[in-house]
Amino acid sequence: MLVRGIRGATTVEHDEKNEVLTATRELLHQIIQENGILPEEIACVFVTVTNDLTTTFPAVAIRQYPGWELVPLMCSLEVPVEGSLPKCIRLMVMANTEKKQDEIIHVYLKEAMRLRPDLSKLTKA
Repeated sequence: MLVRGIRGATTVEHDEKNEVLTATRELLHQIIQENGILPEEIACVFVTVTNDLTTTFPAVAIRQYPGWELVPLMCSLEVPVEGSLPKCIRLMVMANTEKKQDEIIHVYLKEAMRLRPDLSKLTKA
């Protein structure tokens, strides 16, 4: 079994707690659905936000998922590069899997689809 990174990103329109938590839940749900992963297969999740998101920790939304209470989570700030995508939440889900690298489905939603258009073609939201 290997550990594979599953990338995902989404954006919010406003730095509001409920909007950030809802967007994080939507992103995690899509990653779970697309890759068929279970909580016990997760090694850890890295969460980053841009420095314009300060109302809540996105990890709060992940902790609310049944079975995800024991998954190690780490939140941090994204590198503040001039001209980068604002109000962006990124996840790096590290999962134990038998899947090959090219079988992993990365998920980019909303404005974050611009980050990796080559990988965003599989997701429509």
